[in-house]
Amino acid sequence: MQSFRTEIENPVVERDIIELEKKIRLFREGKVDEERFRSLRLARGVYGQRQEGVQMVRIKLPYGKVTGNQLLRICDVSDEYSRGRLHITTRQDIQIHYVSLDRTPELWAELEQSDVTIREACGNTVRNITASPEAGVDPNEPFDVTPYAHAAFQFFLRNPICQEMGRKFKMSFSSTDKDSALSYIHDLGFIAKVKDGQKGFKVMLGGGLGSQPRHADLMYEFIPTDQIIPLIESVLRIFDRHGERAKRLKARMKFLLKDVGLDGFLQLIEEEKLALSYHSYPISEEGFEFDRSVVDSISVPKVDLKDVDGYEKWRNSNVYQQKQEGLFSIGIKVRLGDFYTDKARKLASLIQRYAADELRLTLRQDILIRHVKADLLPLFYLELKELGFTDLGYNSTADITACPGTDTCNLGIASSTGIAEVLEKVLEEEYPQYRDNREVAIKISGCMNACGQHNMAHIGFQGMSIRTKEKLVAPALQILLGGGVVGNGEGRFADKVIKIPSKRGPQALRLILDDYQQHKENGEDFLAYYDRKEQMYFYDFLKPLSDTDNLNEDDFVDWGHDKAYVQEVGVGECAGVVIDLVATLLFESEEKIEKAQFSLEEKKWADSIYQSYTSLINTAKALLIGENKKTNTQAGIINQFDEVFVAPGKISLNTTFHDLVYQIKINKPSETFAKSFLEDAQAFYKKADAFRRLELANADK
Repeated sequence: MQSFRTEIENPVVERDIIELEKKIRLFREGKVDEERFRSLRLARGVYGQRQEGVQMVRIKLPYGKVTGNQLLRICDVSDEYSRGRLHITTRQDIQIHYVSLDRTPELWAELEQSDVTIREACGNTVRNITASPEAGVDPNEPFDVTPYAHAAFQFFLRNPICQEMGRKFKMSFSSTDKDSALSYIHDLGFIAKVKDGQKGFKVMLGGGLGSQPRHADLMYEFIPTDQIIPLIESVLRIFDRHGERAKRLKARMKFLLKDVGLDGFLQLIEEEKLALSYHSYPISEEGFEFDRSVVDSISVPKVDLKDVDGYEKWRNSNVYQQKQEGLFSIGIKVRLGDFYTDKARKLASLIQRYAADELRLTLRQDILIRHVKADLLPLFYLELKELGFTDLGYNSTADITACPGTDTCNLGIASSTGIAEVLEKVLEEEYPQYRDNREVAIKISGCMNACGQHNMAHIGFQGMSIRTKEKLVAPALQILLGGGVVGNGEGRFADKVIKIPSKRGPQALRLILDDYQQHKENGEDFLAYYDRKEQMYFYDFLKPLSDTDNLNEDDFVDWGHDKAYVQEVGVGECAGVVIDLVATLLFESEEKIEKAQFSLEEKKWADSIYQSYTSLINTAKALLIGENKKTNTQAGIINQFDEVFVAPGKISLNTTFHDLVYQIKINKPSETFAKSFLEDAQAFYKKADAFRRLELANADK
């Protein structure tokens, strides 16, 4: 790992990578247990995949922005450590698969040389912050949300308050009321607004997909931009302390909000204000302004445009006028989000030479090139056509979203990519009118976790299995209808209509689209048509497809496979794990104390205070687990520790554990409090460790 010290300028990043290398070595030597190690690697973007012995590495790209140099670096990493394939996710990340665990620190170090990170791309952390891919170029936006999404990314990366929460936490920034960043399905969603000449955001709280989708609550109609960082911090503190930790399926923000109610949650925010790092956090837009002179200075080479008809169709389908006069954005439809490094390298060179050296990955797993002069559009058409990047229908019905499913994901039940490819072919060959239809979205997930966002689609498919009377198992699809984005923070979740064998998915799509064409009223969009007909109408005409009495041999082979289907579902890692080992928790407490001391030396008072707080919680949790007590929430741990240990006199404190810990709520972040709180955490750990050692000694007698 010595080379990292000379190649990485940021000492914080360097320590992070060295720590990952050290923990991999200790894990290989059997000195760190598997559960603890899994939690650590997930928070560093390293995710186990379906194939044994290899990892998926998720590259965190805030709001999907990528420069040419960064894309080239990602290509280098993929070629060196993986198989040269890049996968765009619905959270604007890039994933690469089949990576050796032992090489992940080296991979990470190479990415950081181009300011690209994998930190907190997985695990119980703040995940990649998404934003409208059109942010900064949309003619209808009140202002560019990019600086604000970036500020949130920077502030909470490695922030102690969100390193080991009960579950993952997702945020989005939408540039207009169209809400293209989908605020209503996020833990926190922000929509750009201007009120009385002041920039700010409408805020949505507690949305989510998964097996129990929940529409976000309206938290605030408007908050000024300097309040978004304090607001996010307060929400994360509450989620960390009160969120469920033992019952994984109930550990998301949406369940906490359901339990305490919006008014109760807002009250908790009020109680948290004194402890916040900042009460106002102005965000500068400096450095995010578009430099028009860079594009204006690009010379326009002569091109021989013979396919004028193809060019015009492409321009009408995939090219968009920006708010900057005379400039355009180009949408690239990337089938299922998968493309290879040979094409990515040429694309990087293209945007470096003839655009503003920037593209954005989209939530539909596509690419948006920005800031292209009108005179350069013919050149881009020819260059992109050579790369196979001029397929019509960017962001349309024919542009199907799908997660990796059983290709690589442990949780995949049935193939997502296989059925998606078949459905796209059906649309291309039989329904060309949907190539430029942007009113109907089709999305597919390989399981209920909804990484493909199937339950917010107009037409959704979820991978499942189905049993015959003879107890044979075949791949299946749950069909969902009626979801979609309404706008301005409002949205709909699709209804589950019927489950059918997977091989009948194309016929189901044909029946749905044919019925829509035949029975829609004048001017009626798909959602209005669905509402008028209602759920049972669709169930009735799709019901014949659900019959399992007439399955043939092909029905037992999933799309994209050549062998009989076998349902294999592993342990999911996308939400991290719950650590319930006493020794591991005490070890973590020691690490938190060390980090609190380090933050203190760097004069990061708020960070040190929160690390001391986490040490106190981990230590108390360790002892409670030793007594077989439930440790579902941090707040519960605090109250229960007094009942089990302090009140009976098993552990003597000068105060209650409740008052000891909740000093964090009644003291402003300062050097004095950071020092005293660290001393409290150190003293408590010593008492707890002594108690644990005595218990173990007595047990051995």
